[in-house]
Amino acid sequence: EVQLVESGGGMVQPGGSLRLSCAASGFTFSNYDLSWVRRAPGKGPEWVSAISAGGESTYYADSVKGRFTISRDNAKNTVYLQMNSLAPEDTALYYCARLPSGYSGSYYYTEAYEYWGQGTQVTVFS
Repeated sequence: EVQLVESGGGMVQPGGSLRLSCAASGFTFSNYDLSWVRRAPGKGPEWVSAISAGGESTYYADSVKGRFTISRDNAKNTVYLQMNSLAPEDTALYYCARLPSGYSGSYYYTEAYEYWGQGTQVTVFS
């Protein structure tokens, strides 16, 4: 059974930082690209960032580029999201998500993700 378990969320002031973690199990972690997707209050899901299976390639939404960094440790079956210079518009529930095997489309389409964690809440308040 595929499991994705996020942690590391919290409440921070604008300009602050948080590091999210996603521990994965139930599949061969090093074979899959992984993404972070967020859902702000009253809005639909928004793709944030993705990392290739080996970690060589990373991708970011324009809204977080230059502030967020995705990384992974395949020995620990864990993917991370370092979030710096946080702003109130970053407030959301952040999910770790995995696409189905064989998927070759864009990371951007959140409806394509087959597996999701339970999410971790990030709140940026002034």
